[in-house]
Amino acid sequence: MSRAPVPVPPTPSPATPPATIRTEVMVPLQFSDGFATPARVLSFDGLVDGREHLALGLGDRTTRTSRLTPADRRNRPALVRLHSECLTGDVFGSQRCDCGPQMREAVELIAREGGYLLYLRQEGRGIGLYGKLDAYALQDRGLDTYDANVALGFSADARDYTVAAQMLAALQVDSMALLSNNPDKAAQLARLGVDVTEVVPTGVHVCDANARYLATKASRGAHTFRLRA
Repeated sequence: MSRAPVPVPPTPSPATPPATIRTEVMVPLQFSDGFATPARVLSFDGLVDGREHLALGLGDRTTRTSRLTPADRRNRPALVRLHSECLTGDVFGSQRCDCGPQMREAVELIAREGGYLLYLRQEGRGIGLYGKLDAYALQDRGLDTYDANVALGFSADARDYTVAAQMLAALQVDSMALLSNNPDKAAQLARLGVDVTEVVPTGVHVCDANARYLATKASRGAHTFRLRA
C-alpha cells in the first residue's frame, strides 16, 4: 500500500470547541460480498454543526482491551477515513459515484490496520440529498459535478471538517494516517491542528457510469489518482 508523505502543516487555527463521546456500542458489520467485522460505533455531543455524525472504531487498537502502549501509538498512527455520507452510493449501490466501494474498501483496510471511519453527514459534498439529486439532473444536461453544484447556488465543495477534528480529539487520536485521495481533507485537518503524518491513497473504483465523474474529480478537484486511458 503506497503512502505519500505529508508536508509540515501550517500553524493551526484556534482550538475548536471540545466534543465528548455520547454513546458507544458494538455493532457487527457484514457487507453484501460477505466481509464482516465488528465495529465500535460512537456518537458525540458538542459538535459545532449539530448534526449526527458517527465514528466507527475498527481493529484492535480502538478496543478497550487494546495492548498498544503510548509509544506504539506514536509509531503506528491510527488509519482514519473521513467518509461523507452518500445515501445513493453507500446504501443503494448507485454507480454514479465511487462512494460505496470506497466505504467498503476503507472498512476492511482500517479493520486490518486499526483506526476509525468517521461517517460525516455531508451528503452531496455538503449540499444535501435533494440538492445532490438536483445536481444530478443538471449533470444529465451536460454540467459536470462541480458546475452543477455552483449552478444551484452552492459552493463546488461545501464540506467543512471542523467536526472531524472535534471527533478525533474526543477519541484521543493524537496522530493519524489519512485514507483519502482528496488533498483538501489533509489541508483542512492541518489548519485545524490535526497531526496527519501521511496520506494513504484509496483504490480507483471506476465503471462506465462514474468515469466522467472521477475524471472531473481528478482534473478539477486535484484528487490524487489516475484513470487508465
